Amino acid sequence: MRDGSGRCDKHKRVERQQLDERRGTAHERGYTSAWQRARESFLAKHPLCRKHNDDGRIEAATVVDHIKPPRLKDAIDSGDQARIAKARALFWDRTNWQPLCKPCHDHKTATEDSAFARRRT
Repeated sequence: MRDGSGRCDKHKRVERQQLDERRGTAHERGYTSAWQRARESFLAKHPLCRKHNDDGRIEAATVVDHIKPPRLKDAIDSGDQARIAKARALFWDRTNWQPLCKPCHDHKTATEDSAFARRRT
């Protein structure tokens, strides 16, 4: 079955698997136990979704979003120490974090940060 993307279901699955393999695991992308502790601390201090709050609505934040994606795994894969250091610094820079609810995070990721969004621009 096709959805207008030009690819059948079988080929869409293969493409998704290839993207997932390049993306790496959460741990490979920096989301370690240290991240989980920092995330919990940040959400305790910033419990409301920034996007909803900006719209005058209240929704609990459940995700800590990197405003500018650090692309840590890409940097590590490059082997470039300066790039790795820059990505790590961006990853841990709390001024680059924002509290979001999952739907807002998923929307932002799909429209701004994902490989699909980057490919469209």
